[in-house]
Amino acid sequence: MSASAKLPPFDPADPLGLDDLLEPEDLAVRDTVRAWAADRVLPYVADWYEKGELPGIRELARELGGIGALGMSLDGYGCAGASAVQYGLACLELEAADSGIRSLVSVQGSLAMYAIHRFGSEEQKQRWLPGMASGEVIGCFGLTEPDHGSDPASMRTHAKRDGGDWVLDGRKMWITNGSVAGVAVVWAGTEDGIRGFVVPTDTPGFSAPEIKHKWSLRASVTSELVLDDVRLPADAVLPEVTGLKGPLSCLSHARYGIVWGAMGAARSSFEAAVDYAKSREQFGRPIGGFQLTQAKLADMAVELHKGILLAHHLGRRMDAGRLRPEQVSFGKLNNVREAIDICRTARTILGANGISLEYPVMRHATNLESVLTYEGTVEMHQLVLGKALTGLDAFR
Repeated sequence: MSASAKLPPFDPADPLGLDDLLEPEDLAVRDTVRAWAADRVLPYVADWYEKGELPGIRELARELGGIGALGMSLDGYGCAGASAVQYGLACLELEAADSGIRSLVSVQGSLAMYAIHRFGSEEQKQRWLPGMASGEVIGCFGLTEPDHGSDPASMRTHAKRDGGDWVLDGRKMWITNGSVAGVAVVWAGTEDGIRGFVVPTDTPGFSAPEIKHKWSLRASVTSELVLDDVRLPADAVLPEVTGLKGPLSCLSHARYGIVWGAMGAARSSFEAAVDYAKSREQFGRPIGGFQLTQAKLADMAVELHKGILLAHHLGRRMDAGRLRPEQVSFGKLNNVREAIDICRTARTILGANGISLEYPVMRHATNLESVLTYEGTVEMHQLVLGKALTGLDAFR
């Protein structure tokens, strides 16, 4: 650098200059999603969370479809065909508003739509994907069961052939979007192995009672799926995959969105802590001027922007077709864990106000407790990385 070269100013909102890694199209996607969330979510989400509901979810889904956020990294069938980095930026902005909104988008696009797009027949894609991309049809993804969360290979939901039909029986649990979905991708054991089925939710025998009494993801629809002799035609099965490879590849795609999304919740809590520290006075001056508070803010900023940098790196690898599942586990394990720590530290800076819904911190902290568990618990991702590092399988 020449002596006359001028360094850019330090930006507290982007201390590592990560925006320099983004293209104009990336910034446009980020700004569009951020503006939508600021207008349609942030003014209302505290009330939604307090009441434990997500009113107008169908309208929200159509609006998200209108800005291209549903199945946005998929190609064709009305999908946006965005890059992995652009999808990640959208997840970050949505979760900065609320994890429940990002979950709506992730389950729709990275699980239900992704499964149909990657493993479905052309007829299934044509029937379902355009309506799901526009938000006219909401989808859900049935894998987790009441007694089998981290061990999907032991699922009890089963499908048997009956003439030219399939008949499904079983239960799925903790299913985002379940009660409002028009279509469910349900995984079931068959005599040939685990298969995926595209299930219209108006099929007789299918029901989706909503789960109540949650203290996390309260601004989100979470349901049980009940399948009692659900009869489907032969072409309801996803033809291009058999075995756990199907659902696990969908989960890996969704986990990638979480790597970014968790940093959105962390950013929101961090920004609330910075604003509070600069305005809250104790002992005659703002608490942001005290060493202990500055130490907390510095540590939070380091982990926040390291996490965003990690997410960006994984996104570039995904766009290059080089992202491995173990690397997604690396990102999910680190970023959700650090996001929770950032939220908890932010809560201490806000003091008693940290538990108030007038601020986003406690809402993000409780939501992240669910994010920590779904799409693979901490322990599962530790074992994935442990196996990759040692070559030894500790799962069984």
